[in-house]
Amino acid sequence: MAVAAVIVFLCAYGLLVTEKIHRTAVALGGAAIMLLLHVTDADHAFFSEETGIEWNVIFLLLGMMLIVSVLRQSGVFEYVAIWAAKRTRGRPYALMVMLCCLTALASALLDNVTTILLIAPVTFLVCERLGLRPVPFLMAEVFASNIGGTATLVGDPPNIIIAARAGLSFNDFLVHLAPIVLVLMVVFCLLCRWLFRADFVHDAERVASVMRLNEREAITDRLLLVKSLAVLVLVMLAFVLHPVLHYEPSVVALLGAGLLLLITDIDVADALREVEWPTLAFFAGLFIMVGGLVETGVIDHVAEATASWTEGRLPLATMVLLFGSAVLSAVVDNIPYVATMSPIVAELAAGHGESGHVLWWALALGADLGGNATAIGASANVVALGIAAREGHPISFWEFTKYGLVVTAVLVTLCAPYLWLRYL
Repeated sequence: MAVAAVIVFLCAYGLLVTEKIHRTAVALGGAAIMLLLHVTDADHAFFSEETGIEWNVIFLLLGMMLIVSVLRQSGVFEYVAIWAAKRTRGRPYALMVMLCCLTALASALLDNVTTILLIAPVTFLVCERLGLRPVPFLMAEVFASNIGGTATLVGDPPNIIIAARAGLSFNDFLVHLAPIVLVLMVVFCLLCRWLFRADFVHDAERVASVMRLNEREAITDRLLLVKSLAVLVLVMLAFVLHPVLHYEPSVVALLGAGLLLLITDIDVADALREVEWPTLAFFAGLFIMVGGLVETGVIDHVAEATASWTEGRLPLATMVLLFGSAVLSAVVDNIPYVATMSPIVAELAAGHGESGHVLWWALALGADLGGNATAIGASANVVALGIAAREGHPISFWEFTKYGLVVTAVLVTLCAPYLWLRYL
């Protein structure tokens, strides 16, 4: 069954790369074949926390998509777009840096998927106003969201898994990962100047027209804006206070969406039409396929082999974990990978005493940053591609990946001397 799981996954991945078939059809088709071949079954695919669909991710996306759908109708995204364009005086590179920094900060406090859902509408509006191609800006924001989410316990789901297994606190992540994330963001912003240099075209006439606009006039429904922002603030607070409240982000998002629909006059059917249903279906299929790899022991075998190669040699184990996690997280979802790898890392870390904690930081950095490498490497990537396609600016697998590979290679490489000098 392990061989069948690998073959199905590789074939599906090949189809995703070629983009000859819609990615949602590929993911659902691959999941169906795994179920047909009994690589997995309904119990494991739909009800297992380890090998099934990550319903927390699905319903987090659904809830936040509904909140964003309602918030959009107040005109606030147009307001922020005009404000950002005026503050940067329409200069494309300065605008990209501003949006990326806002994205990284929000991802550290919330999660990278929620941040992309909020920042993407602003990006399309401001680029339309300034006559800029939105694709480079959206890709840069996705990279920034994955970088910023690395800094905190709540920023990326793998960090929550690592914290639970290693007994780490919110402050532990801030102390050990926030410093390198700040460095990575500076390097990333400089890297953007080179990566997207061809798209930094300045249109003086469009900039002048935007500078004459009054952003306050963009707000079309102030009462709706107040209600939407109040609910969004409550949702954000609940995300940050997760260690205290113990409500899963998915539950918080659904409660927020339900409350917002109840207290406003927005038509529910209109709000539901804004939901990225193909993206949610893609995630469901992808989770089932990756779950098949986990259930048949493929990922577990890779993890154990990695541990056996490095046992007893802390520096080697740290570097293998860092770069190996980055490579694997670019191909499979980093949530099941970290869930599978964490007990092995716990055993390795215990054998090295206090100094073994460096292995947890290597795992977190590799898994979180490795998601930038490909179009399906992280949840935020998939969501962004879905939004871009709906807005008429599709991003191909290769267009995203050719930039993502460069960003990942540079940033993960910078993490190596940080881990070595600080811990080894």
